Amino acid sequence: MATIKNTLAPMAARADILGHCRAYYQLTKPKVVALLVLTAWVGMMLATPAPPDLLLVVLASMGIALVSAAAAAFNHVLDQKIDAQMARTYMRPLPKGKVTTLQAVGFACALAVSGFMILLLAVNALTALLTLFGLFGYAVVYTLLLKRATPQNIVIGGVAGALPPVLGWTAITGNVSGEALLLMMIVFTWTPPHFWALAIHRCKDYAKANIPMLPVTHGIEFTKTAILLYTFLLFLVCLLPYLVGMTGVVYLFSSIYLNGKFIHCAWKLKFNAGPDTAMETFRFSIVHLMVLFLVLLVDHYAKWSFNEIFF
Repeated sequence: MATIKNTLAPMAARADILGHCRAYYQLTKPKVVALLVLTAWVGMMLATPAPPDLLLVVLASMGIALVSAAAAAFNHVLDQKIDAQMARTYMRPLPKGKVTTLQAVGFACALAVSGFMILLLAVNALTALLTLFGLFGYAVVYTLLLKRATPQNIVIGGVAGALPPVLGWTAITGNVSGEALLLMMIVFTWTPPHFWALAIHRCKDYAKANIPMLPVTHGIEFTKTAILLYTFLLFLVCLLPYLVGMTGVVYLFSSIYLNGKFIHCAWKLKFNAGPDTAMETFRFSIVHLMVLFLVLLVDHYAKWSFNEIFF
């Protein structure tokens, strides 16, 4: 019996350590951070005709990822009481007691300081300051203030989530350009229809937690109309990079297809919705942004290679 206990004790300890590490990992919202870093990385690639310095790209990506993860962890801390009331979030580490509030705050601060110092010392001060501004915008302005105050929370607070392409651009060039702001505008316009689709699916949860999301305050039908209108606006915004000569035909036709598909999803949600249409729209919106930015990258190097060969 003693031998069995001696064997099981280290296994239990390892399982406990792994569970603790998994809880900290969940605090960072890794899927969200991965999408943010992707848009930042594409911003880096588009900032120069030729591929930028690899070490600079790695360090900038690391710094942006760490600060974004810190913002996510602060969001967990500030929203833990709300999370405990919602079916989508009650299993998060803080509501379940897997980590304490103090541990989560310490973890978030460590991530934020580490990411900021990497950006400040290895990239440039502008990128470091803008990234810190993004953290403050998401963790404080959106989570603590706007989310609890207005149904336009995701529209106004979307500025922070739309910053990564600008951060990527400034990491390579040291300045903010019109092209970087166009990339930011795409993400900013994409955010409301993306999030409102999820909010429709979880409307009862938000109402229970007394969070004034648009479906709660203005009704689901109004929100569906807003989503549809925003997808049309997104279609137009996504044409701008081509119209100003930033991209070529690869991006143009891909953008038309992806945004046409997004409009189709929103149209179905408005006029022919089934039980899962809101979540289908939400899921497609993630694919939409990810593929759109990858297409921007492909178009950039295809265009650059064509110019190198023929001009």
